[in-house]
Amino acid sequence: MGLDSLDTQKRLDRFRKASTDGQSLKRLVEAGLTWLRTNQQTVNALNVFPVPDGDTGTNMVLTMQSAYNEISELGHRRFGDMAAAVSQGALMGARGNSGVILSQLWRGFSRGLHGQEVLDGPSLVKAFAEARDTAYKGVVRPVEGTILTVAKDVAAAVEAALESTQDPIELLALAVKAADESVERTPDLLPVLKQAGVVDSGGKGLFFILEGMLRHLYGEPLDTPVTSVQPLSAMDFESAMQEVEEGQDFEVVVDFYPNGELNLQSFYGRLEELGTSIQVGEGDGMYRMHIHVPLENRYLPIDYIMELGTITKVAMENLVAQMDDLDQKSKGDKLELTKLEPGQIAVVTVSPGPGLSRIFASLGVAAIVEGGQTMNPSTQEILAAFENLPTDRVIILPNNKNIVMAANQAKEVTVKKVFVVPSRTVPQGLSAMLALNPDGDVETVAEKMNKSLSMVITGEITVATRSVEIDGVKVEQGQVIALLDGKLVCSSKTVEEGCLCMLDKAKASEHELITLFYGEDLSATEANHVADKVREAYPGQEIEVQDGGQPHYQFIISVE
Repeated sequence: MGLDSLDTQKRLDRFRKASTDGQSLKRLVEAGLTWLRTNQQTVNALNVFPVPDGDTGTNMVLTMQSAYNEISELGHRRFGDMAAAVSQGALMGARGNSGVILSQLWRGFSRGLHGQEVLDGPSLVKAFAEARDTAYKGVVRPVEGTILTVAKDVAAAVEAALESTQDPIELLALAVKAADESVERTPDLLPVLKQAGVVDSGGKGLFFILEGMLRHLYGEPLDTPVTSVQPLSAMDFESAMQEVEEGQDFEVVVDFYPNGELNLQSFYGRLEELGTSIQVGEGDGMYRMHIHVPLENRYLPIDYIMELGTITKVAMENLVAQMDDLDQKSKGDKLELTKLEPGQIAVVTVSPGPGLSRIFASLGVAAIVEGGQTMNPSTQEILAAFENLPTDRVIILPNNKNIVMAANQAKEVTVKKVFVVPSRTVPQGLSAMLALNPDGDVETVAEKMNKSLSMVITGEITVATRSVEIDGVKVEQGQVIALLDGKLVCSSKTVEEGCLCMLDKAKASEHELITLFYGEDLSATEANHVADKVREAYPGQEIEVQDGGQPHYQFIISVE
């Protein structure tokens, strides 16, 4: 990237003459969003644990999309006014820890530009510094080797450069360079990243946002990723279903072996002529291509790939029918929640599956927000769940470590008396619900719920998305793995073995109750078969089986 053409130089001159006002910021935000979305799956694939819920890229894209939606129709000319609007949009749309920290960066950036008519070098440096400070203050225990470190290194780099240049474009270029170098250093600061062989995903996402802004100024394309293809395990077709564009009638997935080295830029370019929602994954020399296309184009990707190599498998689905099925399923999953009397304590809970939602409903929650792994709800969605309830006493149960920060952010933007009980797992949330007294003192009830979180052990059973060794546990892609309170503890050949290994690590024989919540990928018969094996191994414990309906995880297990 560089100033190597007359057109580019003219573009930069126009940017400077425009006084870098609010409309310029709007275009920069759009460019950052576009480039981040282009590289979304690359960020998602940077998951420490080999579990199928890498969603940092998705969370950051949705947070940036909310920020851009807030300003897309605004005509603000003052740079500071537009920055404030970006901050508000990011705040309400923040999802997951990465999205919340990103919204805090925008909040600080906006503070640094308060009242600013146009952007100049000193104000940009001040904005980066305020972004860093605000983000660090927003995290209870900041961890180095994360997006926070990248923000800090960016601020330091532009501060150091201010003596030699006050040109905002040159400072942005230095910020991008600093972000890139900082991301590459994250494994040296956070050992778990080095163990997993990845860089920090949130930091990488921030780099792509800044780089997208600079690419826009240099007139470089924003729709073709410059990175290599993602691993097959990182491909996320579910998120693609959430972004089906009008006129894209069919989903086509093709597995193939290329005849020679695949020219990725050319490959992506041709696919972009055919459709949208393009994903390309690779594993052991085999490539998988995913695309959404109009009816008349449904066979063209297949014909094109036949020219490049040997096709081993083709899958084609009618997107219109799939979306209709999803709509019907959603309508059929309406829950009857306990009627909340005015002034009673309202518990808002996040639930990853319909079966778990029914259980929460039976325990008396007032509102349920759909979400969990790979589908973290936004600050706005959590806020909307309780804003219209007939009470000002609210308790939020996030039930996921990546949703706690968004729940706390929702607490900060309401006038209601809200307590966040930081449940990091579904079993913790269910345990907390047993302490609910709708007519009690809300602070006392929240305290009791907090205490109950330590009374339950959580196990999770899923399939490894890549080969890795973490904390002495060696995992091969495709193996069943078990997590105990968020820590990788076992790799196994079968789900049954994974459950038994996790229960052994959890010292389940010292507890009374084991509950197996089975996911959407298991039938009741399969779940009961595993439960029978658990009963054989733990004859002295009470074993329960419940339909959880959660995606990605064959079992969520509660040990009490």
